[in-house]
Order: sequence, then C-alpha cells, then structure tokens
Amino acid sequence: MPHTTSDWLLLFALTVLWGSSFAFTQVAVEALPVQLVVAARLLIACALLLPAALLLARRPAHSPRLWAVYGLIALFGSALPYSLVTWGQQTVASAQAGILMAAMPLATLGMAHYLVPGERMNRHRAGGFLIGFCGVAVLLGPAIWREVDPQQLPAMAAILLAACCYAITSILARLRPPSDALYSAAATTTLATLMLLPALLALPADPTATLPTGRHLLALFALGAGSTALAAILYMHLVKRTGAAFVSQLNYLIPLWALGVGVGLLGEPLAPRHLIALALILGGMAVVRREHQPPTKIRVVQSSSDSNRSAKARAKRR
Repeated sequence: MPHTTSDWLLLFALTVLWGSSFAFTQVAVEALPVQLVVAARLLIACALLLPAALLLARRPAHSPRLWAVYGLIALFGSALPYSLVTWGQQTVASAQAGILMAAMPLATLGMAHYLVPGERMNRHRAGGFLIGFCGVAVLLGPAIWREVDPQQLPAMAAILLAACCYAITSILARLRPPSDALYSAAATTTLATLMLLPALLALPADPTATLPTGRHLLALFALGAGSTALAAILYMHLVKRTGAAFVSQLNYLIPLWALGVGVGLLGEPLAPRHLIALALILGGMAVVRREHQPPTKIRVVQSSSDSNRSAKARAKRR
C-alpha cells in the first residue's frame, strides 16, 4: 500500500513527540520519584483525552475482544514501558535511552511477518531496516560500551525490554477491532492509569526528596500532554492506516531526535559517527520507501503526421 505525504508528516510528528520524551523524563526524575512521574504522566493524558473522547469520538461496538485488546495495549504500550524507561533513565542518559529503542523494529518486523496480513517481509523492507540498524550501531559506537558503568546494565536492559513492549503494541494496535483513534487512545490511557494507581498510592513519603521546580513540572506536563495524549491519538490513527512495519521506522528516527535534543538541551557532545549514522538511517528509510513507488509508465505520443497517416490507412482499408 503506497504511503502519502500526510503519512510521513504524521510519522515525523510522532518522532518529535516521542523523541523528546527522553529528555523530559530525564528532567522530571531529577526531583520526582519514578512512580509519580509515570502515574502523573498518565493522569495528565487522561485529563485531556477523556473529555475529548466523550465529545468528539465515535464509540465503537463494545465487545470482550475489543476491551481485551485495549487492556493489552494499555499494559504493553503504556504501563510497562513507561515504568521501565523512567526507572532506567535514573542512570542512563536521555540520548542513549532513545538509541536503545532502536531494538524495536526487528521484533516488530518479525512478528508482523507472521501475524499481520499484508505485512510480510520483502527485500526492500529487510534491506532498508538492516541499513538503518547499521546506522543505529554506528550511532551507539563501541566506545560507549567500553565506557558503560556495570551498574547501568540493568537500566539498559530495562529500556531494551521496554522496546520489546512497544513492538508487541504495534502488532496489537494493528490487529485491534475497528475503533475510533481518539476513543482507543482515551480507553487505553485510562486503563494504564488504573493499572499504575496502586503503585502511586503505595509510594512512601520521602522527607529528603528534592522539591520540584517549574522546570520539572513543565517537563512532566510535556510528557503527559504531548508525548502521551497527543502521541497516542496520532499513533492509533497511523498504525491502523499504514501498518506496523511502517510505523516501526519511528525507532530509527527517534534515536536521532533524542540525540539532537540531548546535544541541544543537555550539552551532550556531537561526534563524527553521529553524522555517518544519520546518512545510514535516512538511506535505509529511502530503501523501504522504494517498494511503494509505482513503476514509471512510458506513454507513446503520436505526432500529428503519424495520426494523419494512420487515419488514411484506416480509410483505405474500409
């Protein structure tokens, strides 16, 4: 199925919303507990999504299957990955957390090949994603691994596990019964919030905790309103419209955006390998996109003299 310009614009919008979430999370956990950051992020999203869904969304026909899918999306798309990433970012930098998310496309492509009709692997997808993955490998670089503190390894493993959760969510969102994107986003976000409320209520008081400033609260609001509420609507709409494999390209763009935000806002250094990785990742996306370009049709245009001769020949035959 060919992808339109609006599909690519929606993909870029999701890249900005989710790619920036790592920097927002990094700021929020400086002064707030992990459970509070995750639960507040979802509560803010609920406060925005629920009224919008009640006023604007088309309510689907309710069925046990629909709500079972909603529950799984809430678990694997919000509750688990938000908790894992937020916990991991207590010790892992925002740019590196974004880079680790690049593990998702391989899992998504593998599952989509077997579970989603019309999403079978072909040479363009396989070649494009392998090129993009090489770009992510260059971006990460062996030097970073030599410099990793052993205490960071559990945090990095948690973020990689979150990437696998997002891969499962891509398949679930594609296979869900027909439903309005806004309604689906509101329902899954509400269910995820209910899942995490017990952890928030069990949070012990910490008299030594740092009081949040306006900077921390603004980052938390950006997480809830932009990276959760708006992104959920766009994601539900785009994955149903284009397919899990197309949307999984986010995980090649998100590391680049996370790196850019880290360099611009957090002062992380920019190395030559970052520019090499950029070329590889964009090149991989170009290979994937080639499968949607129809072959050029050659049109034969007759000259006026050729047309006249053809007309005279037909008249003689009569």
